[in-house]
Amino acid sequence: MVIDTESDTRATDFLQVLGFSKEISAFAWIGFSALTLVPVMAMGVLVIARLERKISAGIQQRIGPGYAGPLGIIQASADGVKPLSKEDIIPSKGDPWLFNIGPAMVITPVLMGYSVIPSGHSIVLADPGTGVIYRIAASSIAPPGPPMTGYGSNNKYSSLGGLRAAAQSTSYEIPSASCVSPISPRLSSSLSTVDTVEAQSTYGLWGWNLRRQPIGFVAFPIPPLAECERLPFDLPEAEEELAAGHQTEYPGIKSGLSYVAPHPNPSAPSSFATVPHPGGWNPPISPPPDLGFGHIGSEMTDGTAEVIGTAVGMTVASAKAHSPLFVTITARRTSPRVRMDQLLDLGRKSLLPIAPGNLSSTASLQLINLSSM
Repeated sequence: MVIDTESDTRATDFLQVLGFSKEISAFAWIGFSALTLVPVMAMGVLVIARLERKISAGIQQRIGPGYAGPLGIIQASADGVKPLSKEDIIPSKGDPWLFNIGPAMVITPVLMGYSVIPSGHSIVLADPGTGVIYRIAASSIAPPGPPMTGYGSNNKYSSLGGLRAAAQSTSYEIPSASCVSPISPRLSSSLSTVDTVEAQSTYGLWGWNLRRQPIGFVAFPIPPLAECERLPFDLPEAEEELAAGHQTEYPGIKSGLSYVAPHPNPSAPSSFATVPHPGGWNPPISPPPDLGFGHIGSEMTDGTAEVIGTAVGMTVASAKAHSPLFVTITARRTSPRVRMDQLLDLGRKSLLPIAPGNLSSTASLQLINLSSM
């Protein structure tokens, strides 16, 4: 959805010309904008599944999928269609309500988090004034989901996996929020994700918060990796110990949702990570003003220049969002699994003290800059 009141007005006016009332037109446009998130995320899942299989195959000296379609490009689609033909079975002694609502509790926070992540200049589903806080709050909804699925399955392995997932998610939420808190209110003077990116739109790479927040940039990717339950933090789904963890008893489409959820999980944090530190859609080198559209994110009057600027911004944002995935996939295939006490110690004894120190150093540097002016 393009955040532009003129675009919204033109869309609702067009619906009114077709005979719809003003209220229905507004709700229809909001619903259409929200539904666009689903195919976008689905395409992202297919791309990530393809990347993960080919990169993992390269690391392990395998060929990877190569039979389903040209070069195996439709293998992920086939895996998504297959669960639709499976029977939906509920454990006889389980809790049907918890068992059925569990997958929705797992996938809903991911969808909510995507809604405030800008993928280009003014291209975002929603831009509330507290978008950064909204994204952090959406991720905090996830911990109750795995225990619900584990308890509803009436399976000891599922219950243990759900409790492990809740423990490590809650342990890494505070460090994750503390790594972002110095950026928006201090450096960008706004909690909006769009405003945070636009505050880094000048001077190219030198204007990014990456230069001002190197510690936060290094520490921020670790908590999402733990929340995504991937190696070396895949204790909730350790196959040698818990079969498939809290997903063990799920068949059919519920199993498909459980399979799909880990794929957008890494992409959502990596997409959000482009907002506070590496400048979002802004390229590392600001285009010269004489090209007609200035730096990406500026106000443009020429329609062609606006299209070019938006395309460049979307390409830059996509490249920044997908770059960390290579590190995530490589870590999954090359890192050993840590113990539960090591995982909790990393979050509570290492990342938790670093995050407040990062906030204090940012405030101190701002006071020094103000005193030197």
